[in-house]
Amino acid sequence: MSLTRTYDPQNIFARIIRGDAPCYRLYEDEDVLAFLDLYPQSYGHTLVIPKRSAACNLLDVDTDALCRVMAVVQLLARAIVEELQPDGVQVSQFNGTAAGQTVFHIHFHIVPRYE
Repeated sequence: MSLTRTYDPQNIFARIIRGDAPCYRLYEDEDVLAFLDLYPQSYGHTLVIPKRSAACNLLDVDTDALCRVMAVVQLLARAIVEELQPDGVQVSQFNGTAAGQTVFHIHFHIVPRYE
């Protein structure tokens, strides 16, 4: 079952955090990193991840890390809406393969939507 798996420190987001893989960074602080999605669903599609949490999904992330990530999700969603003027903005998070999760490091998608 993909909801209860061991965290893989070689996943792409862990490699990005370590600097072993490139990304286009939009935001970074001690706890959170946000960058553009390599395969965007729309212009401005952004991923937001905790840097210090080895959690695969929402079910195993610690609450403090989750709160810090969500504060940045809100901050960036506001900035993306102001800058890109989309018709809507989607914030999503997937847990497990059956739910569409492909990278098993907890992350949130901010997807501007245009009509």
